[in-house]
Amino acid sequence: MRKSVRAQRMEKRHERGKKLGGLNLVSLMDIFTILVFFLLVNSSDVQTLPNAKDIQLPQSIAEEKAKETVVILIGDEDILVQGTPIVKVDDVMRRKGNAIPELRQALMAQSDRVLRKTAQDDIAGREVTIMGDKDIPYRLLKKVMATCTESDYGQISLAVLQKSADQLAELGKITASR
Repeated sequence: MRKSVRAQRMEKRHERGKKLGGLNLVSLMDIFTILVFFLLVNSSDVQTLPNAKDIQLPQSIAEEKAKETVVILIGDEDILVQGTPIVKVDDVMRRKGNAIPELRQALMAQSDRVLRKTAQDDIAGREVTIMGDKDIPYRLLKKVMATCTESDYGQISLAVLQKSADQLAELGKITASR
């Protein structure tokens, strides 16, 4: 028995509706490729300093970002350069004068490894970042900074937590009222 034209047309239409739609993977792969390149390019702008849980950095409204430099970490017990313990804080505090020979040797060794080739020749271009708790004695900080200067580091930076000016002003009002 032969089907009418209308019946054939309706059958084709029902068959078309039963077929599953295809997924175009080429467009999806293009989107993910662009996303990967975007993330790679934008993730390189972040500068990180070593995370020390026992150190509470002071707060500041400084706008400049940290650069890749030699990092000195002043802990409760030790002074570390690039994560390597160099000298005990108690030994440094007992000494007279501002020189810390162990720190100077470590900084001179780091200047060859960490610093850029151009900064090795240019003393003013050598940079060091000091990370220390906000409650460390000024005398200890002064000794570390003096040793950095003696080791031919022209730029000394202190690591701080960045706060907005409004937050810092609010903090100043709270401590002034106490």
